[in-house]
Amino acid sequence: MSEHQGIALRNPVIPGFHPDPSVCRVGDDYYLVCSSFEYFPGIPVFHSRDLVHWTQLGNALDRPSQLRLPRELLSSAGIYAPTLRHHDGRFWLVVTNVAGGGNMLFTATDAAGPWSDPIPLPGVPGIDPDLAWDEDGTCWCTIAGVRQARIDPVTGETFGEPRRIWSGTPGAKAPEAPHLYRIGDHWYLLIAEGGTERGHGVAIARGPSPSGPFEPCPHNPVVTHRGTEHPIQNTGHADLVQAPDGSWWMVLLGVRPRGGTPGWHVLGRETFLVPVEWADGWPVVGEVPSELPTPSWPLVPAPVEPVRDDFELGELRPQWISPRDRSPDHCTTKDRSGWLTLRARGASLDEPDAVFVGRRQQHLTCEARTRVDTGQGRGGLAVRLDEEHHYEIEATEGEVQVLARAGTLRTVLASRTVPSGPVVLGVRFSPAPDLGPRTGPDIVAFGVEEPDGSFAELGSLDGRYLSTEVAGGFTGRVIGMYAAAGTVHFDWFDYTPQGS
Repeated sequence: MSEHQGIALRNPVIPGFHPDPSVCRVGDDYYLVCSSFEYFPGIPVFHSRDLVHWTQLGNALDRPSQLRLPRELLSSAGIYAPTLRHHDGRFWLVVTNVAGGGNMLFTATDAAGPWSDPIPLPGVPGIDPDLAWDEDGTCWCTIAGVRQARIDPVTGETFGEPRRIWSGTPGAKAPEAPHLYRIGDHWYLLIAEGGTERGHGVAIARGPSPSGPFEPCPHNPVVTHRGTEHPIQNTGHADLVQAPDGSWWMVLLGVRPRGGTPGWHVLGRETFLVPVEWADGWPVVGEVPSELPTPSWPLVPAPVEPVRDDFELGELRPQWISPRDRSPDHCTTKDRSGWLTLRARGASLDEPDAVFVGRRQQHLTCEARTRVDTGQGRGGLAVRLDEEHHYEIEATEGEVQVLARAGTLRTVLASRTVPSGPVVLGVRFSPAPDLGPRTGPDIVAFGVEEPDGSFAELGSLDGRYLSTEVAGGFTGRVIGMYAAAGTVHFDWFDYTPQGS
């Protein structure tokens, strides 16, 4: 493992469900955003001083005036593939809301926010928008396809119809995620292609102007792990950034499948980092490493995230997300000091309007616990992939049940009586026993805390049914608290990593 000043350098640099990364540098500071799909608040915003260690500053779309996701919205719809840039002293964020609104722009003077209300781009169709400015200040918006239009980023006006500027590598499907850069004497057009599954890759072309004509790199794809046994797969959807020392780096998404055949990834698409060299005017990347090389600059570790959230703040911390919206009528830390209060508006997590507050699972081996007071309500601790794929441990006064939903199957796995009053519920994620090709990615075990602090397991489940390979979609696991009936209070939530 690479180390510098005693600090381990590992990929992914932002683990868990953080796909479609886009990065920019302002002086010695780096800023990065990711897709958020059906979750609110939307578009997590990260900061780093070394490209390796990242701290979440907030979420760009944290007000209903910026992001409205209908309750009937399907999982894995919503906010797709943002691009983050800094130009003329401002941050610019362009993104697609496939749930309605199409492509839109947001601006801020501080990446931590507040971000503006949206500037619609009605003349820019499609997904995966990018922004680039040429020497005379003209702004170009390039979208999946790969098509391009000139826009006014202040008003959202489009000048002319978008036109195709490149089709990517012959035979490769889904040319998307374009990013346009002026590097040296050329304009470079970086795209993803091959689909965001095992065939994913990164290709690049260059030309004399932002609109081309573009010649492809003779060594495309410049990044792909397709057809390999590399532990990181689905590599693609990249963005380039230059460090102050002149070196170049690439952020991109990838997954870490586990288990037998075909392999299951459960944390979603994660953000990875890879160094970039240049040869004959083309970037040379190679494989995405599990262990990062040591950069030439000092590393700046991010503050260690506390294991426990006691909900003592007036607002939830930025890592907490909810499907579609998070109304203060149904979710608040202000009703009961030091507690999170959730009020149900549905009957279970199967429903699109379920009240659920969770955080991304970021480690393959970890544990989460919460202390819940149901009163006359019903709720508990859940691991969610979408409405049709989730496991939970649910408490009512005097009873706890372990429940599972996988597709059309909904079952009660186990139940147990418990003393009246608050109860501590827990979930543990551990490696699956080796069953050869049929081995799943992990075991998800639910239980309650005994008076002596020990964990009494009530039931365990195969983790493959909470994976993208089973459920489909673009997200990853989210662990959190929910209310299925009445009002449920949560005293604290612990998330304890126990491995990578």
